[in-house]
Amino acid sequence: MRKFGLLILIFFVVIIIIPFLIVNSCNILKTETPKPHVIVEEEIIYVNVLDTKNDKAMKLELDEYIKGVVAAEMPVLFHLEALKAQSIAARTYTLNRLEEFGGKPDGVHPQYELCTDHRHCQAWISKEDRLSAWGKNVELSSVNNIELWSKIEEAVDSTKGLALAYNDKLIDPLYHSTSGGSTENSEDYFTSSLPYLRSVSSEYEKESPYMNTSFDISVSEFTSTIKKKYPDIKLDKSKMIDNIEILSNTSGGKVEKVRVGNKVLAGREMRELLGLRSSEFTIKQSGSTLVFTVVGYGHGVGLSQYGADGMANAGFKYKDILTHYFTGTEIKKMY
Repeated sequence: MRKFGLLILIFFVVIIIIPFLIVNSCNILKTETPKPHVIVEEEIIYVNVLDTKNDKAMKLELDEYIKGVVAAEMPVLFHLEALKAQSIAARTYTLNRLEEFGGKPDGVHPQYELCTDHRHCQAWISKEDRLSAWGKNVELSSVNNIELWSKIEEAVDSTKGLALAYNDKLIDPLYHSTSGGSTENSEDYFTSSLPYLRSVSSEYEKESPYMNTSFDISVSEFTSTIKKKYPDIKLDKSKMIDNIEILSNTSGGKVEKVRVGNKVLAGREMRELLGLRSSEFTIKQSGSTLVFTVVGYGHGVGLSQYGADGMANAGFKYKDILTHYFTGTEIKKMY
């Protein structure tokens, strides 16, 4: 009888008690397991911008700001892939100025991350001002302005969060209008040698209106301009062209050094003194006028905008364009 009672007790423990404990222990484990973190909404990134034209502060959503940059920096009739490349370059430049992405305040306007002066930061234009300017442009008279702005939006929105990096660090994505056939090494125009800003061929920009332009200046104006910077310069006025000699060129074909009288100037300095479109030029004299034939437009470092458009029209995608002009870089998703 005792054995029978013991068997009943064991049966009760095995069939009822143990399963009950197992089930409850599983429930306890479930309640203690942390729930996965779910991002409900993307963080909105803002940029603080100084509108230098109107001298006012602006707080803009990042990609809305980028749209204004692309609209100001690149012709809207360019190929969509070129506009996408410009969008990524502009975004990379912007992220480099934001503290949350490792940027530092600028000494010129420390309370603002960016300004709208293209000579210092990036050009920017509001949607309203851009639409108004397009409306006055004869070349765009047959195109719906809203459709043009939609093209800008597509270029920016379709590349949302994308930026250029070299060795996992955001680059300084310099760009210019037209290189003239080859871009410059960064140290040949600026001071720093950067591995991703190397001289590369730019063969697809032949349609640029800035490939070859002419700049005329009178001998007297040239003389006064040079003497304003170098009062002690010695010039033989009998034939001014004999005072000027290009001494060397960079690997990108720009003027590296030029002799003017008894002074040697950098090609960049000559460009800036005279207001030339680029530092790639040749000179001849016609009577009392010096005639500069100038190749390209801009400093020539990094992305050539007309080169990007030419590549896009030849079938290249924005990734091909960017990795061609920015050596060794990759496109990263930043947000």
